[in-house]
Amino acid sequence: MNTANDATEQPMVRFDGVTKSYGALTVLDDLRLDIGRGEKVAIIGPSGSGKTTVLRMLMTLERINDGVIWVDGEPMTHMEKGGRLVPADPRHLRRVRAKVGMVFQHFNLFPHMTALGNCIEAPITVLGLSRREAEERAAELLDLVGLADKKEHYPAQLSGGQQQRVAIARALAMRPKVMLFDEVTSALDPELCGEVLQVIRKLGSEHDLTMLMVTHQMGFAKEFADRVCFFYQGKICEQGNPQDMFAAPQNERTRQFLRAVMDSV
Repeated sequence: MNTANDATEQPMVRFDGVTKSYGALTVLDDLRLDIGRGEKVAIIGPSGSGKTTVLRMLMTLERINDGVIWVDGEPMTHMEKGGRLVPADPRHLRRVRAKVGMVFQHFNLFPHMTALGNCIEAPITVLGLSRREAEERAAELLDLVGLADKKEHYPAQLSGGQQQRVAIARALAMRPKVMLFDEVTSALDPELCGEVLQVIRKLGSEHDLTMLMVTHQMGFAKEFADRVCFFYQGKICEQGNPQDMFAAPQNERTRQFLRAVMDSV
C-alpha cells in the first residue's frame, strides 16, 4: 500500500491487519477497520474484547505486533524509508500522534493545576504556543464545554462531570483531527453522565471531528454514532448503522450481548 497523494480520499483512520498480543494472549486479531473523515464510530463489546486497546494503540500507548495503523493518509506506526515501510521512530510517532486526542475514563487531570492550567500545559510545551495564545484557546474551549466560570478552579473543587468536561477541553486544545473517548461516563454518577454526553453531542454536531467512542451507554451509541462496531475476542464480530444493529443484529453473539446489556439497564 502506498501513501496517497490526495489524503482527502483516504480514511481518517485505518487499521490494516493490526494484531496486538501479550505473550500467548491475542487481544486484537488482524484488525481491518477504516474510519471516514468526520465519522462517529461507537465501539461496544464485552470486557476483554479489545475495545480499549484499539484506542490505546491510536494514542501509541500500546505497541502493535503486526500490521500498520494509518492516520490522516499517512502511516503512524511506520514511516517510509527507501520506498518501503519501516517501524516509526519516536519523532515520527509524536508528529502523527499529535493528530489524535483522547479523553480517559478517570479524567487524568493534573491536581495541582487549575482547569485553565490543565488546558494550556500541552499547547505551550508541545505546540509552542505563547501563554497568551494558549490561555485564549483554553478559555474558548472551557466556554464550549460550559465551564467558563470554573477556569480558576482546581480539580478537587469540581464535580466528576465537570472534571471530565475539563478533560475534553484539554484534549481539544491540541487541535486534534481524531478524538477518542474511553468509557468517559463510567466513573460518573448517573446524574452527571448527561452533562458529559451533551458536550460530546455538541462536538459531534458543531465540529468536523472524527470520533471513536468505547461505551456501555447503548442509548447514546444508538443516537450519536454513524456506525457501531461490536468487538468479541479481538475481532469485529458485526458492524453497521445503529438502527440496524440494535433493532436486528445478525450475529448471535451480538444478540446475546445486547440482550444482556439491555436487561441490566
